[in-house]
Amino acid sequence: MDRTEAERFRSLLAAERRSADLYAEMADAATGERKHILSELAQVEHRHAAHWQSKLTELGEQVPEPGRRGLRVRVLSWLAHRFSVDTVLPYLERSERADAGLYSTDPAAAAGMAIDERSHARVLTRLRNDGRSTLREPWHRGDRSGALRAAVFGVNDGLVSNTSLVMGFAGSGASASVILFAGLAGLLAGAFSMAAGEYISMRSQREAYEREIAVEELELRYAPEAELEELALIYRAKGLDRDEAQRIASTILQDRDTALDTMAREELGLDPDELGSPWSAAFSSLISFAVGASVVVVPYMFTNGLAALVIAVLAAAAALFTVGAVIGALSGRGVFRCGLRQLAIGGGAAVLIFAIGHVGGELAGTGPAGR
Repeated sequence: MDRTEAERFRSLLAAERRSADLYAEMADAATGERKHILSELAQVEHRHAAHWQSKLTELGEQVPEPGRRGLRVRVLSWLAHRFSVDTVLPYLERSERADAGLYSTDPAAAAGMAIDERSHARVLTRLRNDGRSTLREPWHRGDRSGALRAAVFGVNDGLVSNTSLVMGFAGSGASASVILFAGLAGLLAGAFSMAAGEYISMRSQREAYEREIAVEELELRYAPEAELEELALIYRAKGLDRDEAQRIASTILQDRDTALDTMAREELGLDPDELGSPWSAAFSSLISFAVGASVVVVPYMFTNGLAALVIAVLAAAAALFTVGAVIGALSGRGVFRCGLRQLAIGGGAAVLIFAIGHVGGELAGTGPAGR
């Protein structure tokens, strides 16, 4: 067991040394506050390496000497010096995110090491963005609950799927009553399926966010010094100098509730007051799908034959263009272009299913030629 542990400690020591070397090289290529932050990250990795050295010593094992810097370190270092640190930061960020949970369940890790690893990716993200918040989708500006997103795509799904279903039955030569029944069945089945899926999705997302906040609360309670250092690094990545960042972070962490709210927003990128409502998203999805699906059903409630088919096709075409235009407006793209694209995609699907239904009807003897 000791030999297995010794091999594991050597592997972790080598990994921490590589990370320390890489951060040191990045710091050498950087300037200003970035240089200081990357140097501090290198020091953190050196502390982690020293911990694994001590664990090897406790086992009576020889501590290996630092070897030659690996190919990855040399290549990334060359890129940083030849071009800029910005070229390398995305690779560092992905690597740190992959290792974020490395020490979470390791009994041999020192206190605070797991927190350090989780914070590195977040600090690198701040450095990469120069402290600027990334743009959110337009519907997130005033709709963090997810209800608007669910409503827009619910209408779209209901419209496309039920239009295709109704067109398939219409192409087969089915009677108006059969088409109406099929459309209503598709409407109800799809609406409740969408609502259930949206509820589960939003509920899982909310529980994941709540767990992240709960972990943050534990870290604030049992490792406040590490959280202070992390928050100060985040503010420094935003452009504040060392003393100012330290002062603001210290002030915030004096109040537990304010500290948790701030860490959730700054470190996790979450708004504790707007984690999303599963019930709101599910209800919105159910209603919106039903609205979209009803477009081609309603004509068959009042008429039949060719008249019902023509009205359903025209109504579906107008609705498809409108939904596409709304999506284009929400995403900041061309309204007319997105409307036409949605019409082409949804209309193409409906025409294809109509043709398949027609062929199937002819083969089954229910189509015009079969009758």
